[in-house]
Formats: sequence, C-alpha cells, structure tokens
Amino acid sequence: MKNLVLTVSVIAAISLVIACGGGSDANTAANQPAVDTQSSTTAPDNAVSSDPKGKGKFTSIVLTHPLDKDMIATGQKVYDVKCSSCHKLTDEKLVGPGWKGVTQRRKPEWIMNFATNTDEMLNKDAAAMSLLEVCLVRMPNQNLSDEEARGILEFQRNNDGDK
Repeated sequence: MKNLVLTVSVIAAISLVIACGGGSDANTAANQPAVDTQSSTTAPDNAVSSDPKGKGKFTSIVLTHPLDKDMIATGQKVYDVKCSSCHKLTDEKLVGPGWKGVTQRRKPEWIMNFATNTDEMLNKDAAAMSLLEVCLVRMPNQNLSDEEARGILEFQRNNDGDK
C-alpha cells in the first residue's frame, strides 16, 4: 500500500510540474477547433496519459462563435443541480476547483471527457490525477449526457468571458 501511495504521489508531482510549466498555446487552443494528431506509438490502456485532450471519446470539439445561448442555458441548469455544491464559478476552491479560467487552462475535449468519463480520467489522466491530489476528494460520476456536458462547456466558456 505504501508503494502505491508513493507511486501515485510521484506521478502527481511530475504531472503538476508538467501542468504548471507551459501553457503558451492554452488560450489559442481553447478558442480554435481542435485538430487530431496521432503519434506512431500507442500507450497501453492502463497507462497514465498526459494527453491534453484527456481520456475518452471526445477527440475534436467544434466551438460555437458566438456562444450558443441554448447550450449555455442547458449548462446553467446542469451546474445548478449537479455541480454548484462542489464548484464555484470563481477561481476559489470549494470541494472541487473553481471554474474561473478553466477554458483557458484545458482543451474543450479534456473538459468534455472529464465530465462524461470521470472515473477513467481520474484513474488514467495525469492532469485529473493532479487535481485529485489537490482536492483530496474524488469527483463522482454525474452520468452526464453528451448534450449536458456540451452545455457545461458552453456555460464555462460564458463564465470565462468568451463571446
């Protein structure tokens, strides 16, 4: 058990260093449709990933410009019912991290994958594992539909001041 805790701690520390180290294209990536790139090597399914798109079925999200008001309304409803008890719309941590600036820090695909594939992301995604280290509480799977998750993304973009 001590070895497992040590291994997870080392992975989380490395992930934190990687996550805090760059970000020069974060603003651009959040506002541009994503383009998939595949490397010639593939990690095993149980490997920890540092893919900025996370783990899950979302590999390319086309963002709306201007923001879609119906999606924002859907996201607001989901936030009010399933998210607001743990996440503030500021950068202040409650149980989970605050949402302010999340669309500048994470790619749309990562946000969608985390919302719909929470357990696998917390088990296999380096950035999600780092958040777990900080928050100390595992986010429960909210069983969001793709439409609800897309609404959350649009709501977060609106919260971050996107037009």
